[in-house]
Amino acid sequence: MKKRGKYTMPNELLLLIPGLPFLAALWIVLGFIFGWNRGEKGERETAFVVVTANTLSLLAMLALAIYDFTHGAPGHVVVFSWLQSGAYQANVSLMLDTLSLSFGVVMATINLLVVRFAVNYLHRESGFQRFFIVMALFSCAMLLIVLSGSALLGFIGWEMAGISSYMLITYAWQREAATEGATRAFVTNRFGDTGYLFGMFMAFAWLHTTEWNVLLQPHAQMSGLIVGIMAMGFMLAALVKSAQFPFSAWITRALEGPTPSSAVFYGSVMVHAGIYLLLRIAPLLEQVVVLQYLLLLLGTLTVLYGWLGAQVQTDIKSSLLFSTQQQTGLMLVEIGMGWYTLASVHMILHAIWRAYQFLHSPSFLQQTEWQPAKSAPQWLRRYPWLYSTAVQRFWLVPLENALLVRPTLALALETQRFDSHFIDRLTGMPSDGQHLSTLAEMQAFQQGKLHLDNAVGVGSGVLGKLMQWVAEHFEWLESRLLLQQGGGKWGAALRQAGEYLDEIETLLMQPRYLILLIAMTLAVIL
Repeated sequence: MKKRGKYTMPNELLLLIPGLPFLAALWIVLGFIFGWNRGEKGERETAFVVVTANTLSLLAMLALAIYDFTHGAPGHVVVFSWLQSGAYQANVSLMLDTLSLSFGVVMATINLLVVRFAVNYLHRESGFQRFFIVMALFSCAMLLIVLSGSALLGFIGWEMAGISSYMLITYAWQREAATEGATRAFVTNRFGDTGYLFGMFMAFAWLHTTEWNVLLQPHAQMSGLIVGIMAMGFMLAALVKSAQFPFSAWITRALEGPTPSSAVFYGSVMVHAGIYLLLRIAPLLEQVVVLQYLLLLLGTLTVLYGWLGAQVQTDIKSSLLFSTQQQTGLMLVEIGMGWYTLASVHMILHAIWRAYQFLHSPSFLQQTEWQPAKSAPQWLRRYPWLYSTAVQRFWLVPLENALLVRPTLALALETQRFDSHFIDRLTGMPSDGQHLSTLAEMQAFQQGKLHLDNAVGVGSGVLGKLMQWVAEHFEWLESRLLLQQGGGKWGAALRQAGEYLDEIETLLMQPRYLILLIAMTLAVIL
């Protein structure tokens, strides 16, 4: 960190702010895998680790905020160079200014309060450890989004927050509504992520970096059109993440998770991530006036959507969610008008108030003595078309189905068809009438419950025939040496090794091990 007066700090220590929650999640995962932190007996350790990590992160954020108030914000801080290739450079850097530190303190405080609230709320739940693993990852993700000094590092947090959201919506994965809502939220947010990726691509193509201190400065080599296209990519990601019109439908299906996750994701923290990104790229928006007018239009439509939708809701959490959309729409209008300070204050105060309301919602019915919800206002029922618009939520759900869900399903079916008609034949897998079309059929085939006419299959093409020849010889080895009681010591050893491999395969088919392998792969890549 740069010297300011007599104060210095090693830059590497700053990474502990988002790193501590990540380490807490890793500790719980290891404890669950090796068995020392499972069930009710592991709740105390799980809660202690996550609460302590969030507390230390909050204290570090408070220290930086106090230093900002007394000495001035350190600004853009490069921790170390990640990679460099010619003119292209990517750093691990942090942006420590008034915007990031103020919102970071509020966000870290809300995360800590929600985690502490969830300790008692989820006591003796079967998914207790799973919930706190995801919450710790989410805390790390949001701190990366807020403190990142580059769009690239912020995108890592952006994706971690999206995955955490998906995993907590499906907390009750046995319920079809939970899995369907999580899938819709995941697909819609991936559409927004394409905008973020496109914005980074434009930054790399023209500026050879994604550092915010470079992106947000005027550059003579970049025309207004190029700046507008780059800013529009980031703006698309922000609109989807904060569920602004016309991307407002997905968030209403995301309330299937526990109340603490609803509070921190869709009430107070993650729903403001898009607003924060727009505030961060405000210098780009100022260079393209048409984008500011677009924000004004979409913000006004979001306010109208949230206000009308709230009039016809019959449960407290949905009412709070539509009210949240109404307020974030107002923030969009404020940003479009150039009132950035007002939007920042509005965002912080709204996050605090909405977190309190969501955490208070489980006891709302008791305090209102179980009174039924009020019917829609009389003035709204006088206009059937307007009432239908509010009840149908502007028909955004069928629009989402037509533009996002159905194309995604069609792409999945085409991929499956390509796999079955090309990849399977190329590798000599069973095909045509002997095709294993589902995972259940594949598992039944592996367990011997499903028999095909040819256990090896018929390959086509040079590679397919080669694979068929190899498979036939392995099948002979298995039937003559392994499955029968012959083969002597070598046969017994091979059978024992086969049993071990079968056991390893069975373990790897479990979801928790698949997630671990994916996480390890991402860690190696990064």
